[in-house]
Amino acid sequence: MVSTVVFLMVRRLLGMASLGGRPDEKDVEIAVLRHQIAVLRRQVARPRYSPSDRVLLASLAQLLPRPRWSTFLVTPATLLRWHRELVRRHWTHPQRRHGRRLEGATVQLVLRLARENPRWGYLRIVGECRKLQVLVSATSVRNILRRHGLGPAPRRDAGPSWSQFLRSQARGVLACDFLTIDTVTLARLYVLFFVEFDRRHVWLAGVTAHPTATWVTQQARNLTYHLGDAGPYRFLIRDRDAKFVRGFDDVFADEGIRIIKTPVRAPRANAYAERWVRTVRSECLDWTLIWNRRHAEQILSTYVEHYNTARPHRGIDLGTPDPLAPTGDPSGPIRRIDRLDGLIHEYQHAA
Repeated sequence: MVSTVVFLMVRRLLGMASLGGRPDEKDVEIAVLRHQIAVLRRQVARPRYSPSDRVLLASLAQLLPRPRWSTFLVTPATLLRWHRELVRRHWTHPQRRHGRRLEGATVQLVLRLARENPRWGYLRIVGECRKLQVLVSATSVRNILRRHGLGPAPRRDAGPSWSQFLRSQARGVLACDFLTIDTVTLARLYVLFFVEFDRRHVWLAGVTAHPTATWVTQQARNLTYHLGDAGPYRFLIRDRDAKFVRGFDDVFADEGIRIIKTPVRAPRANAYAERWVRTVRSECLDWTLIWNRRHAEQILSTYVEHYNTARPHRGIDLGTPDPLAPTGDPSGPIRRIDRLDGLIHEYQHAA
């Protein structure tokens, strides 16, 4: 090993000496750079180049004879391909400009015609607009309808979308799902929860390390007991997780609640439950180390109470699912209430 290093050093020195006299700083710098390139070639299998790197190297390659291209970390074929791309981009004509933006009144007219006449196609809408002395193309009609979530005829008359159905039926809909938590000891816990669509109220059913059929069914019974005074519910949306056994569904069926299973691998179909999972993680669990099941129950119970009574929700006009009666003097000072050892803050007027 040592003899190899000495040999390489002597060879480099002799090479520089052959240039005539004492090598100048530029020759030394070139020798150092070439050696660093050799080191990089041994350590990096495939370096990554940014677009600006490719442009620079492809341009500089034209200033060197092809036999000297071995100094580059890439192959000559790659340099040639980069140069072809550089030439192609230079001579590529810019994309044509888009047409003029339609006026708001025209857009609203197209939308009105499409909604009031769901069996009208693009050309039919264009013709009706022309009768009203409004000029618009079929392509513009298609783009307007796409931007506003309206499909072509006759699918525009296929009934409400999934999101429209959920919004219209929100008062009688529940959603449920499992949230997983990994403890400090890497034990996995399963949290069963339910969300009311209308109020965004969250029900924490239970926490367990073993979500057996008996346990899941019992949590369903417990929830239906608490829902007795909350009003009639018609639907329960859940995914196709095998932990939701038949006994679980039967408990809700006995209460007149229909089970709606989401499509396979379609988490957005259960968006309310998925959104709560993201919220509880970002606001609570990602900042807390969970030790065991009892600790998880304490943390989640406190957070769910905060979520239901003190946290504003955009989906219900910045209200809370279970608003508390105002306390204290509105003109008096405001005090802070710490939850979860200061992880979450609530504010109220001082009494």
